[in-house]
Amino acid sequence: MRQSLRCLMLGAALGALGVSALSAQAQPAKSPLESWKPVTEDMMRKPADGDWLMWRRTYANWGYSPLEQINKGNVKNLRVAWTWSMTSGVTEIEPIVHDGVLFVTNSGDRIQALNAVTGDLLWEYRRDLAPQLIAQGGNSLAKRNMALFGNQLYIATSDAHLVALDVRTGKVVFDQTVDDWKKGYRYSSGPFMANGVLVASMSGCNAAQAGGCFITGHDPRTGKELWRLHTVAQDGDPNTKTWNGLPHEQRFGGSAWIAGSYDPETNTIYHGVGQPYPWIAEMRGTTPKKDGFDNSALYTDSTLAIEPATGKLKWHHQHLANDTLDLDYAYERILVDLPFGGKTRKAMVTAGKLAIVEALDRNTGEFLWAKETVFQNVVKSIDPKTGVKTINEDAMPHIGKTTFNCPADPGARGWPSTAYSPKTQMLYLPLTEYCSNTTPTPLDAGEKYTGGGRAVYARVPVPNSDGKFGRLDAVKLSDRSQAWSQRQRAPMSSGVLPTGGGLVFAGSLDRYFRAYDDKTGKVLWETRTNNALNAPPISFSVGGKQYIAVAVGNGSSQLRSLNTLVPDIKNPDGGATLWVFAL
Repeated sequence: MRQSLRCLMLGAALGALGVSALSAQAQPAKSPLESWKPVTEDMMRKPADGDWLMWRRTYANWGYSPLEQINKGNVKNLRVAWTWSMTSGVTEIEPIVHDGVLFVTNSGDRIQALNAVTGDLLWEYRRDLAPQLIAQGGNSLAKRNMALFGNQLYIATSDAHLVALDVRTGKVVFDQTVDDWKKGYRYSSGPFMANGVLVASMSGCNAAQAGGCFITGHDPRTGKELWRLHTVAQDGDPNTKTWNGLPHEQRFGGSAWIAGSYDPETNTIYHGVGQPYPWIAEMRGTTPKKDGFDNSALYTDSTLAIEPATGKLKWHHQHLANDTLDLDYAYERILVDLPFGGKTRKAMVTAGKLAIVEALDRNTGEFLWAKETVFQNVVKSIDPKTGVKTINEDAMPHIGKTTFNCPADPGARGWPSTAYSPKTQMLYLPLTEYCSNTTPTPLDAGEKYTGGGRAVYARVPVPNSDGKFGRLDAVKLSDRSQAWSQRQRAPMSSGVLPTGGGLVFAGSLDRYFRAYDDKTGKVLWETRTNNALNAPPISFSVGGKQYIAVAVGNGSSQLRSLNTLVPDIKNPDGGATLWVFAL
């Protein structure tokens, strides 16, 4: 009887504890939006260590997190903290985080605010897109970044609008039409802030839009367009002869499909521009060169230095003149001070699809140096004073001829971002080694060009390949030496994240997400996700706890291209997911 009584008393106590626990669980978690602080210009100039406020985290586009709680000694204990299922479709988004709120873009312009600790949904915005636009699918519905300022989240949409959302509710503050998506214009990147101006770069200019693409500046309060800078030389431009005498309506391309960087000291935006169309120079009319004209096809494959308030072009540097192989120079511009010629220079560093790392003086545009990283046969030499490239004509495609060129059209490096660590002074690059047999597809007699690259690329390994296509390289920018190179069969397909903990995070086509030693390249941790990684990882902290986040998802044009090299690596069509890890 005494034993039964003790059991009853214990049961009652446990029952009371259970009720108490259930009551505690039933209480809704406090939303981090309740303590949200507006994002200020000072915050963006010097972000809190735990925030990831913008594309590549800082104005300088380093893609580096100073957080060091997760480090070389304990990264082996990294585990999944939470996951979030996303809309199926191309997933290339770099999330942004502030005050414990994580913002993510899904395929088809579905925006979500999540509790960064628990993964709980705080609000959602769904764009009402036209059925014919949704039917296009693929990269037409993908975005790579968003912007924060004040109490507003800024997005660029698949139907060529800029939209501001209230960060606390997800309600629309303004919806600004920038151009007509039915003409082919679309946003692949999102906007960014530069000295109080919302800057957005248009892409989709492979659809024969006369005069090519453009970059615009907007009032962040209303969305009103303040200026428009064309990325292809227009009638009346001082460089109008650069298109070999072609009239304005026959100049195509110049998509600016990655967000730029900004230097508050020089008050300058640095932005990359993509290639001309059609890809084959003979086909678009810039080859052969005509007397009295320049055929460099400005401002394609260039860096543009832009004044934020007016959109005035301060200077430009063309990295690849008269591109005829789809070798964009549209990627991130990293701003870093570097030793050169016995002095410290304010430099801007970038690498296009050729994976040739190039440094310019960011005040003047003066060429400083270039460093090759992978096997390529397009450029024979680079002038050490001007950066002008001498092209290997044997690799140039011509109508009626198939030529062999390295790298292939998706590039030895694709859109997934490189990153810079101030701890090691190293630039980390996700690379792929491969080539192409390239065959132009000319227009029929009398046929009008209506868009597209007009070439077939049969992608193949580099000569004497050992079957390893993927590389993660570390280049020390102070002396341009290669610190290490980690090679593998699966192509690298994600952006790169170096951290204060001495780690470099990156992912590949085979679904592996890894942490590397930032000084040696040794793999210290790995896990396998549910799909291919095709987005940049980020790191953030809330309440003193550090997290690593990365979005995965198949279907992008880059992943499809890389898969032709390794058709044995299979990934599901669906399964777009946001993965968040912590110790």
